[in-house]
Amino acid sequence: MNGQKIGYIRVSSADQNTERQLDGLAMDRIFTDKISGKSTDRPQLQEMLRFVRDGDHLFVHSMDRLARNLIDLRQMVQDLTNRGVRVTFVKENLVFNGDDAAMSVLLLSVMGAVAEFERAILKERQAEGIRIAKMKGVYKGRKASLTNAQVEEVRQMITAGVPKAKVAREYKCSRETLYKYLKES
Repeated sequence: MNGQKIGYIRVSSADQNTERQLDGLAMDRIFTDKISGKSTDRPQLQEMLRFVRDGDHLFVHSMDRLARNLIDLRQMVQDLTNRGVRVTFVKENLVFNGDDAAMSVLLLSVMGAVAEFERAILKERQAEGIRIAKMKGVYKGRKASLTNAQVEEVRQMITAGVPKAKVAREYKCSRETLYKYLKES
């Protein structure tokens, strides 16, 4: 192998631990995203896709770390292998290098579909749990981004001519959140 060993790690949130992924494997470079996998528009994923070259070997802990749906998974693996990048999914013990046997392609499709199905079931259970908690009156929802006092401060700043984008940055919220609070009051 004449290329580099590249690792891609993804966890869904900043407070999750990445240590178990690719543990014990020596890599030349690792790209780590701490963001949901629902979209392929992830900064480190995109950087990794630009970085890898012909002859490189990409290691990913498991298929669901690379993509959450079968279409994205198959597309990425195909694009990478077409560029001469070897792709290894460590947990599933599957390797793709472009001249994949029919059985490997089948396993990618089946296991990718199972991962997508598991995610859909998890979302259904979560929605059901939230619905039940709301009916019991115990679901409080997400913590408010701004307190009432902060909303008043925000309103005063905007009235004084401070740009909304600057106010949103100062209060560490999105402009959309800011607009929502301004509209509500």
